[in-house]
Amino acid sequence: MALGQTRILRKRSTDAEQLLWRALRGRQLAGYKFRRQHSIGPFVVDFVFIAAKLVVEVDGGQHATQTDDDEHRTAKLNEKGFKVIRFWNNEVFESLEGVLTTILRQFNTQAPSPGPTLSRPDREDR
Repeated sequence: MALGQTRILRKRSTDAEQLLWRALRGRQLAGYKFRRQHSIGPFVVDFVFIAAKLVVEVDGGQHATQTDDDEHRTAKLNEKGFKVIRFWNNEVFESLEGVLTTILRQFNTQAPSPGPTLSRPDREDR
């Protein structure tokens, strides 16, 4: 997918994706660097931590009727070595901390490489 298309997808993020992105961006989750609307082969995934080959997808109601497509996409990403975890929009809205805890559990006990911290507790991201 062309870079321009991924930019369009970033601008059209759902409210749930925007909420989760605010919690993931800038290495805010235990220092892990996530990317959003990132191309992997023919697919654009919602979020990915490349070093751990972890894909995080946030699904809206339309995914309830396209389970075969989602399963195919997940299988293809698995073949490329990526682990895919999915959350429903309402999970992000109703239990963001639970979603973040589930994401962290995917890393087992591996510690991330220390990287620069882009946000400080006393500063709100804009």
